[in-house]
Amino acid sequence: MRLASVLMGDQRRAAAVFPDEEYVALLPEGVAVDDIVRGGSDALGALDATIAEAPRLSLGEVQLLAPLTRFNRDILCTGWNYWDHFEESKGKREGQDPPEPPAHPTFFTKGPDTVIGPYDGIAFDPEISSKWDYEAEVAIIIGKDGRSIPEDQAREHIFGYCVANDVSQRDLQRQHGGQWLKGKSIDQTMPLGPWITTADEIEDPYSLDIEFELDGRLMQKASTSQVAFSFERIISELSWGMTLRAGDVILTGTPSGIGNAREPQIFLEAGSELVSTVSQLGTLRNQMSPTKLS
Repeated sequence: MRLASVLMGDQRRAAAVFPDEEYVALLPEGVAVDDIVRGGSDALGALDATIAEAPRLSLGEVQLLAPLTRFNRDILCTGWNYWDHFEESKGKREGQDPPEPPAHPTFFTKGPDTVIGPYDGIAFDPEISSKWDYEAEVAIIIGKDGRSIPEDQAREHIFGYCVANDVSQRDLQRQHGGQWLKGKSIDQTMPLGPWITTADEIEDPYSLDIEFELDGRLMQKASTSQVAFSFERIISELSWGMTLRAGDVILTGTPSGIGNAREPQIFLEAGSELVSTVSQLGTLRNQMSPTKLS
């Protein structure tokens, strides 16, 4: 199943998406994707009969919003999870290079106010940063609470997957003691969506192709088969002594091709067109939109 949040008039509604047939089934008022995620398999099972009777609308008739709005905490993120990305930035981290590739996943967070919809404008303020960069990646949506989750049980805690772009401000990322929070948490800068594809729809999460285009130019192309640390290991190590909650969002890292690592460097500008695609999960289409944030 694919679950989206859509705007109908001035009301946020939940819908099941059928992208191949290009329609959505509008779920009853009062049903929210956030609640379905927290309800797990029972909530999903109860939707089958509802969807069969639900009114249908053309996918082109509805405005897709960020699928989730009620976050338990910051967005949880994984850095350096593709070794080619780790290697491409060597010597370009302004003195913050680790001595060797990490033996464990590298974690950081992004503020929840970063999240925007799959086709929304990305807030761009050149006074905030002069080095705006892109990072297309797969996001995991947690659907079951757990702490110290064993790797072999980690998939039981995955509700589904969607596409994200971890738009980053590289100068802010470097100038705050090596901590990435500030350079990853500018408001209205992380598109998420276009919907949540439930885990049962993805037979092999390591066969997903990630592509990112900037102004029509292919900048990133990789497969999730290339991850340094599996999704199961990310969940297991992140949850070690720390409870993950249904509704948590975990970004799983970006592959090589980022603007900061290129020669010459390429950074986002006002009007830049970003297209982030993950096979089986969908596509985000966003534009850098001048916005006063400072």
